Amino acid sequence: MAEKLKVTLVKSTIGAIPKHRATVEALGLKKLNKTVEMPDNAAVRGMVNQVRHLVKVEEI
Repeated sequence: MAEKLKVTLVKSTIGAIPKHRATVEALGLKKLNKTVEMPDNAAVRGMVNQVRHLVKVEEI
C-alpha cells in the first residue's frame, strides 16, 4: 500500500444519497475538482470505496 492517497471529487453530490454526501464531506471534499491528501489506511479506503463513483483516487 502507498503512504498517502490523493482523492479528487470529479462528480457532483447533487442527487447522491445523504450517506454518500456525508462521506464526501468527511473526506474534506466540498467543491468539484477539489483534491485532498489522506493517509492510506483501512478507514479512508472504506470511505473512498463507498463513494468510488464520485471520486478519483491516486496513490502517492
